[in-house]
Amino acid sequence: MIDWRAIDTVLLDMDGTLLDLHFDSHFWLEHLPRRYGELHRLDEATQEELRARIIREQGTLNWYSLAYWSRELGVDVVALKREVQHLIGLRSDALDFLRWLKVAHPRVVLATNADRASLELKLPLTGLEEYLDAIVSSADLGVPKEEQAFWFALQEVEPFDPQRTLFIDDNASVLESAREFGIRHLLGIKQPNSRRPEKELEEFIALDRFASILPENTPPAVDGEKEEIARG
Repeated sequence: MIDWRAIDTVLLDMDGTLLDLHFDSHFWLEHLPRRYGELHRLDEATQEELRARIIREQGTLNWYSLAYWSRELGVDVVALKREVQHLIGLRSDALDFLRWLKVAHPRVVLATNADRASLELKLPLTGLEEYLDAIVSSADLGVPKEEQAFWFALQEVEPFDPQRTLFIDDNASVLESAREFGIRHLLGIKQPNSRRPEKELEEFIALDRFASILPENTPPAVDGEKEEIARG
């Protein structure tokens, strides 16, 4: 599927691509509304209104900003995230893929909409940073990946040739934006959330496992290494 001789740069999304999206879905749609209601002594209807309010911000920097939601809701969102941080984990064979990339030596860049507060929570718990050459948050650039301006800004801080770049993301809108910018090699994720059904991306090939794009005979990570990176 991928001619790795034609790839100089690998851009990777984090949530739903390298990490299981279950944590974020559970936090934003279940844990935060429930805890918000408890802290402010609000009824279930108000919690439903909060869920709708969160979803309305989808695709904007506000959607991804922990500082924004802490300010707007009058709660410490980072502290509430720590209450369920045990749900943060890698997707299936993401570690195998990252280990292979480190040996194969393309430049590996985390291109994420997660803000720095989210990264500060998740990176130590997952060990991702060990396998990355650079980390770029849309919060740093002032624009989300869904917008063209993100890719131009990314290329300024992390130069890459779109024709020799592979980008993997679970968000169809983000993939469409990357395609419009001219990134040639684009892949989606079939099951970003391990607790929810697989999804189809009509215009993009969606991966079930990263192993499907690795050369044959790539050794898997041993169980001990998987346990170690899961502990962080």
